[in-house]
Amino acid sequence: MNKNDLIAAVAERADLSKTDAARAVDGVFEAITAALKEDQEVRLVGFGTFLVAKRAASEGRNPRTGEIIAIPASNQPKFKPGKMLKDALN
Repeated sequence: MNKNDLIAAVAERADLSKTDAARAVDGVFEAITAALKEDQEVRLVGFGTFLVAKRAASEGRNPRTGEIIAIPASNQPKFKPGKMLKDALN
């Protein structure tokens, strides 16, 4: 499922126009992104939790030359599924 498929599914299930559903989906994505940028968890009870994991700086090697390179620290988005989502899939 891609974003257009998601918008079509939301429009059908919520009895909205595709334009309104697109605004709703974009609004949800923007709200989650904004919260994660502020280092906040987004907890949707039963569905799951979006959070930010901090990856420490490290050293790696260029596989072609063997040269040591510095890998900077970064923030990685993570998702932990909730119990209802897990149960729905099993």
